[in-house]
Amino acid sequence: MRIDHVAIWARDIEILKDFYVRYFHADCGEKYTNPAKSFQSYFLTFSGDSRLEIMQKPDIPPNRNNTEDQYQGIIHLALSVGSREKVLELTAELAKDGYSVVSAPRETGDGYFESCILDPESNRIEITD
Repeated sequence: MRIDHVAIWARDIEILKDFYVRYFHADCGEKYTNPAKSFQSYFLTFSGDSRLEIMQKPDIPPNRNNTEDQYQGIIHLALSVGSREKVLELTAELAKDGYSVVSAPRETGDGYFESCILDPESNRIEITD
């Protein structure tokens, strides 16, 4: 058994798609549109077969979570970039490009080397080695 994909509601799927394609080299499938439901989505595929579905529909209310606090439920998405050097490089590039760095690159107690940033819609993204 495996997780097939994780889905995120977005305010602007084009901005989110471009972010994951540019910084995490996701392959983007064709946009799916259901005009009757005012629904649009993309599937983004990462190295291997990990997928993220980003979805947009105008009547979905905004998330009320504060990005600095922790809440029950899914709190972050971790994306492995393959090495400590790439964690450092990508975190620095994202910071330079104006994205919020929640935690700088560091060694964790469970053996990861990681940083945490906020994507364009303030989802927490862990960048791991």
